[in-house]
Amino acid sequence: MRETFESLGSTYIKLGQFIASTPSLFPREYVEEFQGCLDQTPYLPFSYVQEVLKQEFAGRNLSEIFASIDEKPLASASIAQVHAAKLVTGEDVVIKVQKPGVETILYTDLNVLHWATKVLEKAIPKVKFASLADIVDEIKTRMVREVDFIEEAQNLDDFVNYLNVSQNTAATAPKVYHQFSTRRVLTMQRLYGVPLTDFDVVRKVAKDPSQVLITAMNTWFGSLMLCQSFHADLHAGNLMLLEDGRIGFIDFGIVGQLKPEVWQACMAFMDALQKTDYKLMAENMLGMGMTSTQVDTQVLAEDLERLFSGVLLADPQKIMTSNPSDLNDIMMDMVGVGERHGIRFPRDFALLFSKCSILIVLCVSLHIYGYLC
Repeated sequence: MRETFESLGSTYIKLGQFIASTPSLFPREYVEEFQGCLDQTPYLPFSYVQEVLKQEFAGRNLSEIFASIDEKPLASASIAQVHAAKLVTGEDVVIKVQKPGVETILYTDLNVLHWATKVLEKAIPKVKFASLADIVDEIKTRMVREVDFIEEAQNLDDFVNYLNVSQNTAATAPKVYHQFSTRRVLTMQRLYGVPLTDFDVVRKVAKDPSQVLITAMNTWFGSLMLCQSFHADLHAGNLMLLEDGRIGFIDFGIVGQLKPEVWQACMAFMDALQKTDYKLMAENMLGMGMTSTQVDTQVLAEDLERLFSGVLLADPQKIMTSNPSDLNDIMMDMVGVGERHGIRFPRDFALLFSKCSILIVLCVSLHIYGYLC
């Protein structure tokens, strides 16, 4: 199936990334196999990359911009291919080059998928609570915006500004070379490190692998409050452990935005969870706009207590080292609670939740809510 997704092109590779980063919805075997979609998909020939660069920098000699460009790509994903290079001024950079025809392909494929999920929700009302059609529609909006690298550059600038304002020195993101970037080409600072997709290597490099995850989580949650947008494509392939110990955030093509009232309810929910006030948790779930039906908050609170009591009493180290199928069981329990009460996530929150569900589980299990404040 993974090979079929890759052969079908950009849209399905992106959906493969969604499978790889959502163990809350998919079996372990699928999650592990689709890891290959995160940063290693079929390469385009270097001649295509050269042609795009010539088109985008028309009238300029490439040798006056780049001292060298590696012909073998560092990574190839759904939207673009990335090559290491060196500027004539000496800086090590990476060049992100858009693949051919991706915008038209995305529009066509995602329109079909959106229609299919609408039909699925009508045929099987039971799955409607998961907001599948809304999520696909949101992914379509975000992915179409992802093909504009000028917008991605602005997202990067926003995140770097957040790190500077918050004086966060534990994380970083690539500097953008705007003078060498266009809608189809993005030139960025090269970060050196290992991707978090290979946790065995992370264990060897990091003194405390758990702290690596905590740092990444704290940084990302902070961006929800202090950035104009949040990284909505957060998976292990978009996180790096750098040689100096910092966490590198990359690939800001897809971002999301939360309405202030939804974010306030979300934080109030987390605060109630820290205090183990399940009635308040239930009330804040309603405040998030997660259901349009009449809900007995007392019954919901009792269900939440049964669910989270087991997680809070679990051994944090055991959960941290659990395989995806174990975390999948925890998340499916959450899904079951939602289903019983007719709970649906608002569109933006659904996109957020699909990316941070496992981070929330880790946050609860490690009792580190205080760090988030």
